[in-house]
Amino acid sequence: MSEALTDLLDLLDLEQIEENIFRGTSRTSLVPRVFGGQVAAQALVAAGRTVPTDRTAPHSLHSYFLRTGDPGAPIVYTVDRIRDGRSFTTRRVVAVQHGQPIFHLSASFQRYEEGLDHQVTMPEAPDPETLPTAAEALPVHRDLFKDPGTVERLLAARAAVDLRYATTPPWGSIGEPVEPRSQVWFRTAGKLEADDPLLHTCLATYVSDMTLLDSVLLAHGRGGWAVGDVVGASLDHAMWFHRPFRADEWLLYDQDSPTSHGGRGLGQARIWTQDGRLAVTVIQEGVVRVPR
Repeated sequence: MSEALTDLLDLLDLEQIEENIFRGTSRTSLVPRVFGGQVAAQALVAAGRTVPTDRTAPHSLHSYFLRTGDPGAPIVYTVDRIRDGRSFTTRRVVAVQHGQPIFHLSASFQRYEEGLDHQVTMPEAPDPETLPTAAEALPVHRDLFKDPGTVERLLAARAAVDLRYATTPPWGSIGEPVEPRSQVWFRTAGKLEADDPLLHTCLATYVSDMTLLDSVLLAHGRGGWAVGDVVGASLDHAMWFHRPFRADEWLLYDQDSPTSHGGRGLGQARIWTQDGRLAVTVIQEGVVRVPR
């Protein structure tokens, strides 16, 4: 297990300071604000620690990013126990900094049961082991970034995850609009000892905010936030967890954008296990603005 992954697991191990109240810290981010995937994953951890033991993994979450998070300050997560039913448990979490809510999440957990089972077919994608790692691919594009140190900061921010582009990243097709679709393979940078389904779900939630709006950028030939030809931030984020998976095994993140308008862009995606099981569906809308 890499040192960065150990740090990420520590980040997700929230401190409980009172019943239904937890406290978390932040880690290095590419921009001077709390990474959205981090606050979403921590909020899901807080929710999951208050549910019955027979339904620890969520089946869905819906969330809104309300204010920019301060990476230098702790984040307090308060959990409302909305409902404990016979099959489903619902929790609402509010993340607070400096006396202001910065994020809120609703999550639903289900006791496992048998039922109808079908799925669409997994899209084609290259073998992840044949793709360059981020450390191999990013330095090739160093001259495109406004700040020469962006490559190192991006690598540091994503060091806990082995993330490999199966399609051209936004900064690889600047000025050339292409189909608004992006594929990446990802897994944690090391094996996890824990089989806890909540942990694997929270890790996937963390990663899901890293690249989902790439497809919006591709449609317009924009390189992205690090290049400086757009500015943006996540507005809301929803996920549905369909089947069990492990975050330390290869997962295909197949993403596309059906529309962008009014300074916003919509990304939708499916996460697949390497053996073809549909594990997660993700939808996110974000601010996507062209600087004047």
